[in-house]
Amino acid sequence: MKAFFARLAFSLLLLQFCFKSQAASFSGSSAHAEAHFSSEQIIQFAKKVERTLAAEGARVAILARMGRPLSEMPEGMHFTHVAFAVYSNITLANGASVQGYAIYNLYQKDDKPNVSELVQDFPVDFFAGVAQLEAGVLIPSQELQQRLLEVIGSPTYATLHEPRYSLIANPYTLGRQNCTEFVLDVVNAAIYQTNNIKIIKANTKAYFKAQPVNVSPIKLMLGSMFSAEVTTSDQKGRPVTATFEKISDYLQTYDQGAKVISLTP
Repeated sequence: MKAFFARLAFSLLLLQFCFKSQAASFSGSSAHAEAHFSSEQIIQFAKKVERTLAAEGARVAILARMGRPLSEMPEGMHFTHVAFAVYSNITLANGASVQGYAIYNLYQKDDKPNVSELVQDFPVDFFAGVAQLEAGVLIPSQELQQRLLEVIGSPTYATLHEPRYSLIANPYTLGRQNCTEFVLDVVNAAIYQTNNIKIIKANTKAYFKAQPVNVSPIKLMLGSMFSAEVTTSDQKGRPVTATFEKISDYLQTYDQGAKVISLTP
């Protein structure tokens, strides 16, 4: 019987929206994911993403990756992790300074998967260990990019981080957060030019359409019993969460000039 419950609980891993791929070596390997592509493939794809962002004149964009095969994702969900790509001055190990894109992530901690932290890495790290070389790129309008840069460079960015992590965090409520909810909170802080989380959540509820979590209630219940990173404590009724696709729909509706690009090798 324990084995039966364990198998059901394991199926909850398919819900992972922010499965952490730790900053990895150029081998493309990761402490948390099997390497499906060579280091050269990862490097070339990461460079293509950066070239695309630069060609679009993006100072800040929202970047998504596929940490799991699409066949394993719940209905209506495609990408597993989203973060901000910010054009920055980057200091190399030898002290030299170059310009490129730094990735601002919310990741789960290695030893505490129900706790998250804010981590900065780079495109090669971001795509290390992915299940499929595909990227979602959401480029906000120039005005919103400027506002996002101001938020990301201010104390508000860290203030909006809720370290209590849930794979299926409800974007309308407080208490739990995943990477997509964090990105959405930062976006709304920029749109409404506020660090007041109550105002941010009120506007999220009024204008953002979340993705229903189409997974059996039994699996969700068992998942919360066997996995610390799965909880429905912040859900009210049918579970919902934020996704890259829903954030893209949101900005294309309310941010004139926002653009979505899908990239493959």
